[in-house]
Amino acid sequence: MDRQEPGRWRYRPRLPSLRLLLMLALLLLFATSGDSDLTQLERIQARGSLMMLTVNGASTYYLGAQGETGFEYDLARRFSEYLGVPLEVITLPDIAELVDTLEKGQGDFIAANLSRTVLRQDRLRFGPRYDSVAPVVVYRRGSRRPDNVAELRDGRLALLAGTSYEPLLKSAAPDLSWEVLDDLSIEDLFEMISNEEIDYTIVDSNILELNRRFFPDIRPAFEIDEAQDLAWATLRRDDDTLAQQMREFFQLAEQDGLLADLRQRHYAHLENYEPVGTYTFQRQIRERLPPLRPYFEQAAQDTGLDWRLLAAVGYQESHWNPDAVSRTGVRGVMMLTLRTARQLGIEDRRDPEQSIQGGARYLKRMIERLPDRIQEPDRTWLALAAYNIGFGHLEDARVLTERLGGNPDRWLDVRDHLPLLTQERWYSQTRFGYARGYEPVDFVENIRTFYDILLWMEGRSHPLLAQQNR
Repeated sequence: MDRQEPGRWRYRPRLPSLRLLLMLALLLLFATSGDSDLTQLERIQARGSLMMLTVNGASTYYLGAQGETGFEYDLARRFSEYLGVPLEVITLPDIAELVDTLEKGQGDFIAANLSRTVLRQDRLRFGPRYDSVAPVVVYRRGSRRPDNVAELRDGRLALLAGTSYEPLLKSAAPDLSWEVLDDLSIEDLFEMISNEEIDYTIVDSNILELNRRFFPDIRPAFEIDEAQDLAWATLRRDDDTLAQQMREFFQLAEQDGLLADLRQRHYAHLENYEPVGTYTFQRQIRERLPPLRPYFEQAAQDTGLDWRLLAAVGYQESHWNPDAVSRTGVRGVMMLTLRTARQLGIEDRRDPEQSIQGGARYLKRMIERLPDRIQEPDRTWLALAAYNIGFGHLEDARVLTERLGGNPDRWLDVRDHLPLLTQERWYSQTRFGYARGYEPVDFVENIRTFYDILLWMEGRSHPLLAQQNR
């Protein structure tokens, strides 16, 4: 710009750079000639994003406490980083719509727990196998458990649209009848079973595993077929450039442990889950949480933590019982030791408001003491372990983890080494010595489960929580 006179400016256009002219020429070429000559990978790069088609669900994609998450989403996000473009997520109601949308060119690939079946391979090109799951018949706890497909005739069987289970059923029991329900999620089917609106459905084993904590009434009956491979899918055509990138990515993901890491992050804390725990938890949500919830919310506001996380800690510690006392003398909702309470300025550990405030501040202190380089969610899980076992013992476990080739900043690695603190061979090498290293492992994994349930319930406006908020 050139100065003309006080208070006024005159714009003088600059000549475009050679690079800008080249970019404009390329864009004009694409606009006038179309992109038919570009490979699928080149179109993705020209567009500047990778479009993932999926369905909402605990194993695929959903909004969690820290934002977008889900096994499929986390894996796809790493794939988009591998390609050097951001990920764009498009959610659809069911599997059938995923395939239709892909064929319309409104997405690049499907990542939705899709099994690689012969029938689907007529329409889709599958990437590498990244997991195997078995199709499982699900029924309601307390009702008669079916042992085979023939016994499903005695009840109402419902399936989601677009699944691979119908061909299996037609082959196994040609005279069996069932309903296909459109525009419903698998969670809707689980709720219908819980409410006795239907008797059976069929899901993949990993989906059942993730959802049993939310629906304690659902039970596995039997597997209707052998394990099936899960894989991402693109369109079946001559251009396989995206599928080739998938093959390279999954080979690296297997070699560097990414797949194992994501499986652990999303499934490991469910290994020892017992449905009976959810019954008790939901009963206490109704009976004990309401008077304590304002204290959890205020403590969360004061510390910047999530009230649902604090509530999960309080439940794990005392089942939300303000009068709880352990054999070692810790007491109150957050089970504070006398020493910790004094350090935090807590005068009465039995007072629920003081106890919750103290527990929140203590957890915040553990989070802040960890090295800044540790990211979420590992930071929170490690801090919870320190809350339970003490910061010194956690540091001992982290030292052992690093010494034995693990990552001391990663909860899953530290979790595997915490039990070593019970063995003289290892605790004799540490600063703080012996500790019951199994306890913080169970402590953290239980809290993760309770936290997930509270997040899920609030996200669905579950009556148990919604009524408390009125």
